Order: sequence, then C-alpha cells, then structure tokens
Amino acid sequence: MKGEQVPHKMLSQDAYSQWLGIEILECEIGRCKVAMTIRGDMLNSMNKAHGGISYSLADTAFGFAANTHGKFAVSIETSINHIEALDEGDYLIAESVIEKVNRKLGFNIIEVKRGDELVALFKGVVYRTQKDWE
Repeated sequence: MKGEQVPHKMLSQDAYSQWLGIEILECEIGRCKVAMTIRGDMLNSMNKAHGGISYSLADTAFGFAANTHGKFAVSIETSINHIEALDEGDYLIAESVIEKVNRKLGFNIIEVKRGDELVALFKGVVYRTQKDWE
C-alpha cells in the first residue's frame, strides 16, 4: 500500500477518530493534516473543550503521519502544551510533520491551530516496526 493511502485506511478502522469527526485534509509521505469541529459534548465543566479533545486530534495527525512510510508505527511517548482555551464550534486543524526518522524511531511535531492561531503544540515519538501496511 502506498504510504499516503495508509491514513485513509487507518481512519476507516478508527471508531474514536470517526466519533470525533476528524477528516483528512492533506496527506503525503511524512506529513498529514487533519481537522475537526468542537461539539457541545466535548466540553468540560468550564464550558471549554476538554484538553483530551485537542490532544486526540493531534495524536491522530501524529499517528497518521508516522505511518505514511508504509510500516506500522506505534506511539511510545507524547506530550502536549495547551496554549489557548477552545470553545464549541471552533474548527481545529492539526498538522503533523516528521522532524526526524531513522530505522526504528520517528520524531514528530504537531501544531494545532484555530485559523492562524496556534492553540496547542504536541510532540510525539514512534517506534517503527517492520510490519507492512497492506
């Protein structure tokens, strides 16, 4: 399977990302851009988006980009900085770019934006297996 096709296959098998309403905007080897809109059932007790929502969007972009090399890649470490609070109706775009990749590890930076405004910054490391996507 071609690497840029892998994220579409992953999304078709990912009930959680589908529940979030994530759509793939762009995808190529080493890069993936996804988007979603914050819904009312994603808000916390302060009427802001739960931090897990932007984390999940970034994590999905991360996983999709990491797997574009055609091998199964699994997360081994992630972190996020929440920069701005998010509201119902906000449309978020997360873009994952592989900063460095070698035989076993991949290092990604993911920016989550609301329009041109950076609202979260996510960092992830994957372990790259030898198993091919089919």
